[in-house]
Amino acid sequence: MKAYNLIDHTADVGLKAYGKSLSEAFQNAAKGMFDIITDKSEIENIGQYNIKLEADDLEQLLVDWLSELLYIHSTKNIVFGFFKVDLDEKKKSLSATVFGEKLDMSKHKIGSEIKAVTYHLLEVKKSKPFYVQVLFDI
Repeated sequence: MKAYNLIDHTADVGLKAYGKSLSEAFQNAAKGMFDIITDKSEIENIGQYNIKLEADDLEQLLVDWLSELLYIHSTKNIVFGFFKVDLDEKKKSLSATVFGEKLDMSKHKIGSEIKAVTYHLLEVKKSKPFYVQVLFDI
């Protein structure tokens, strides 16, 4: 199974991420987002961040998850390459451990700058086959 597919959209880029579980689909959405940002550069798992989020629904949780990663990337100049997500669908909460390193222009290729995670075309499929779909403002 592919981890994700890119979605072409006028002036934006999106992805549809798949998984054996919804947690894995959330992980693959994050992986796909950083593949867009770093043009699929190899990222070492040097630093660790722990993220805990709650939302009113799973769609909002997906936006919050990717937005939090984008915020850390933008403010701390970190790129992430490994994501371990534990999702509680009933509580609509997420607990994640993410690993990455400082962005190094001599090592990481620059892809597209993602400005924001949008709600346009947002989708979370909560049963098999699990997937999430999201569009990014670039």
